[in-house]
Amino acid sequence: MGSPSVQLLAVLLVLGLCALAGAQKPSPCRCSRIAAENRKNCGFPGITPDTCFNMGCCFDSKVPNVPWCFHPLPKQESEQCVMEVSTRRDCGYPGISPEECASRKCCFSDNIVEVPWCFFPIPVEDCHY
Repeated sequence: MGSPSVQLLAVLLVLGLCALAGAQKPSPCRCSRIAAENRKNCGFPGITPDTCFNMGCCFDSKVPNVPWCFHPLPKQESEQCVMEVSTRRDCGYPGISPEECASRKCCFSDNIVEVPWCFFPIPVEDCHY
C-alpha cells in the first residue's frame, strides 16, 4: 500500500484541503481591530489576499515589516464585542453576571482572567478590510 511516510503525507494533504474548504473570510472587525504589532503570522511570503482569506485569515498589506496574512481576533457573540483585550473598557464590577452585563448593553466574555469581563462595545462602522 505504500510506505508509512507516503500514507501520512496523503492523510495530511487531505486534512489540509478539508480545512481550506471549510475556512471562510473573517469579519472585518476580527481583522481591522488587531494592532499591527500583535499580528500572528498565518501565511507565507508572497501569499495572495484570496489564498490568505481562503485559509480563514486576515490580509492587510498597508503596514510594512509586520505579517500581512495574520490570524483574526476570536469570534464574539456580537461584532461590537470583537476587540483586543487591552482595549476593553470596564462596564461592570467584579463578579457581574452575563445577564447583568447584558442589561447594561455591554459585552461579556469571561475566558481571560485579570481583564474586564463586562466591557463597553465598539461601533462596527470603523471595521474594514
